[in-house]
Amino acid sequence: MSPPVALAVGLPLLLALVVAGLGIYGRATTGPETGPLALPAQAAPQASGPECDAVLGALPAQLPGATGPLDPRELDPAVPGARAWVAEPEPVVLRCGTERPAELVPTASLIVVNGVSWLPLTTPEGALSTTYAAVDRGVYLELAAPAETGPGPLQAVSDVITEALPRP
Repeated sequence: MSPPVALAVGLPLLLALVVAGLGIYGRATTGPETGPLALPAQAAPQASGPECDAVLGALPAQLPGATGPLDPRELDPAVPGARAWVAEPEPVVLRCGTERPAELVPTASLIVVNGVSWLPLTTPEGALSTTYAAVDRGVYLELAAPAETGPGPLQAVSDVITEALPRP
């Protein structure tokens, strides 16, 4: 192959490799998404009630995470009774005033974290977060968090629930 032909074939190939490498490097170093978050619709009939106002008003700005504090994340559009925090691979999301979980049956296994009874909800295949429902207060709350955040979000939210919502 003559040098001009080799250059004509090799230069576009080299350019494609450089662009691909930059794309992979950019994805690996961007960190978690921090922009406004649009939450999917979910029924939360008590989200605007006084119980949820008490919990949401007592939440700390940051939640503890496995690698450091998790900063709040804006919801756009705003969702009554909901808050979110920056985390990887997806955000931590708290919803207050949700409906009674279908999984809450007499034989359901609960876990108790800092005085709050949580029900692990069914996780869809491929989900990156686990969702727990607080089931022992006057309203139901759901907290979804990826395993990578560690137990900090569940513990911190449990502390707030214990202080803001006495058991019925």
